[in-house]
Order: sequence, then structure tokens, then C-alpha cells
Amino acid sequence: MKSFAYKFLLALLCLGWAGPLAAQNKEQMSVALSSPGKPGVLHLKLVGGSITVAGYSGKEVLIEAAPRSSGSRAGRPPGPPGPPSGPTPPTGGPEGGGMRRLSQVQGMDITAQEKNNHVYVNSDSWQRPIDFTVKVPRQFSLQVSTVNSGDILVQNVAGELEISNVNGSISLDDVAGSAVVSTVNGRVVASFRDVTPNAPMAFSSVNGKLDVTLPAKTKAAFKLKSDRGEIYSDFDMAVDASAPKVNRSSKDGVYRVSTDNWTYGKINGGGAEVMMQTMNGNIYIRKAK
Repeated sequence: MKSFAYKFLLALLCLGWAGPLAAQNKEQMSVALSSPGKPGVLHLKLVGGSITVAGYSGKEVLIEAAPRSSGSRAGRPPGPPGPPSGPTPPTGGPEGGGMRRLSQVQGMDITAQEKNNHVYVNSDSWQRPIDFTVKVPRQFSLQVSTVNSGDILVQNVAGELEISNVNGSISLDDVAGSAVVSTVNGRVVASFRDVTPNAPMAFSSVNGKLDVTLPAKTKAAFKLKSDRGEIYSDFDMAVDASAPKVNRSSKDGVYRVSTDNWTYGKINGGGAEVMMQTMNGNIYIRKAK
């Protein structure tokens, strides 16, 4: 197993009611693969921060990480500075003298490990959001997720993509393979140049639209549901117009009857299932031009 541990300190100063200085350091590392030129898998899970993954022509995994103020969001300017966190020191006396306590020095701890073309990246992103930019060989699968303070963007990668977010959006641009994508508060936008035949896929959100573009030749059987939105497609989709299915079940003498209000449809004769579900938002299924 190859291990790379990197630590650095990011100094933050505040004087009076001024917020932290805007200067930001970045850490960069290169991870060699056990079998260069063969497919691999990136494992990256964050508590806070954004993730950008792009495929390139190289044979190593290149990682760049930058800490961010917990009050700001990737790609957006921070809000107006506020008072320092923690207890306010006394003022007016010989020890206070109208000055504020200097903020403590904070560090960032990033660890990357490689084993059999699997690259595992760990960080202390629970302490403050960390923004990751990762370059991987184009034939690479992903298992990446974040929870707060960031979006996820994947570009030009081919493989099995497992992407999840909680408070942020997910974008897949010019990807190939299969995908299981979910978020809670954010939209999902995906554009495929090719899909793996007979591989099921799923796209879901609670508060956000789902917008997926597929190659014109794609064969798929769709299972679609939007509780407070509409469903649109420019594919010639054969929609199952039969009456909703009624499900009946019983347990301990209690009977339950429910209606299946999903929309089912097939393109190009059908194929693997593609599930798309959102509560608040429209669903778009687009045919690539």
C-alpha cells in the first residue's frame, strides 16, 4: 500500500471586528497507480466542501485541496465579516485595551492511499469545508460524496459513478458508463456521451430538478415520479397508459391498500431500468443532438 500524508497550517488573523484574512493555501499531491493505464476507482467522502473530478490523459491521480471558511460556499464570495467566534475578551482594562484576541492557527490534514488502483482520500473536512479538485485517468470509476457547503462536478470520466450530496447540486458533464446519483437539496444535471448497455441507473432529489441527456440510441425502461412537478422528454417514449397499480398487503390483521403512481415508459424498445424521482422539481429526459 502506498501512503501519502500531507499536513499544512493556514494562519488566520483577525483584529477588532475584522473577519479572517482572505488568503488561502492549497495542497497538491500526485498518487501513482499500481496498474497504470488500467481502470481504477476514486473514493472521496466529505462532510463539508465541494468536489470537482475531471478525466485527463495522464496515468496518475492528481489531487488539489484548499480549505475554506466555514461560512462561505464554493464559487460564491463570502458574506460580510462578523465578530470573532467564541467568548469576547474584556475591553477597557490594561489587558484588553480595545484589542480582540487573535484567532487560533488552524491546519488541514489530507491523506491519500492507493491499493490495487483504488485511491482512498481522507480529510478533516468536518472541521471546515475543503474544496477538492481531482484529475483522474479517463477510464475511472467514482465513489464521491459531500454533505454541506459544496456542489459536485464530474467531467469527461467513463466508469461506474456513485455520486451523492445532501445540501448541494450534482453535475455530470460528458460522462460515459452508468450512474447512481442522489441529493436532497439541489438539482441533478447529467449529460452522457455513452451509457453501459443493460446497466441500471438512478437519479433522485427531494428539492431540485432532474435533467438527464442520453445518446439517441439508448435503450432504457424508465420509472419516473415527481410529486410536485412535470415530466418532459424529447425521446419518442412509449408510456404505459394503463391504470395505476393497486398494491394490497396485510400484517397482524391490518390491511393496507396503496396506489403506485409512478410513470413507466420505454425508449428504443426498452432496456435496463432508469429510475428518476424528485419531490419538488421537474424531470427532463433529453436526447443528445
